[in-house]
Amino acid sequence: MSKRAQVILTLLLNGVVPWALYVWLQPYMSSLAALSVATLVPLAENLLYLAKHRKLDAFGSLMLFTFILTFVLVLLGGSEKILLVRESLITASVGLVFLGSLLFRRPLMFYLAERFVGQSQFAANWNYVYFRFVMRLMTFVWGLVLTAEAAVRVTMAFELSTEHYLALSNFVLYGFIGAAVLWTVVYRKHSVGKLNAIKSAERR
Repeated sequence: MSKRAQVILTLLLNGVVPWALYVWLQPYMSSLAALSVATLVPLAENLLYLAKHRKLDAFGSLMLFTFILTFVLVLLGGSEKILLVRESLITASVGLVFLGSLLFRRPLMFYLAERFVGQSQFAANWNYVYFRFVMRLMTFVWGLVLTAEAAVRVTMAFELSTEHYLALSNFVLYGFIGAAVLWTVVYRKHSVGKLNAIKSAERR
């Protein structure tokens, strides 16, 4: 299977299929039961990846974490406001995972990029100071964006009426995520060029 096909399969099994299962099953059973079934897909994919590669898949583990957290929040229930901010609590948790990974030897963005870039020499780039800086900066920016987005939407949930919150919430979510994606695309292009220049200078 080509690397592109593997990436597409990973996205399907860890994101699209669980979400579609949840939406499809929800009218026929409780949210808790639907989430339980949907969570089995990324869980199974992670176990298979672990058995094959003897290590966890960063992206799959992150997606599984969000499903389990959603499962726990649904199990806890809560008021209308809590239900409104449930998605933001998940976003904030993922953002904190990004920021927390900066305390480790390699940040989360490195493992996510390694999973999707698919270049055999990618891991060797860690030997370059500039590459390490790029990975840590990307991790920090995504962590900051996700936690900031969650903070804004939680504030909105408690300050606005439910009707106004539902009308504006997705604009805030997609605005923050869209800005982060755009920055990532532009910065990645710049950083790849600079890293290649550093490598070329080293070979001279």
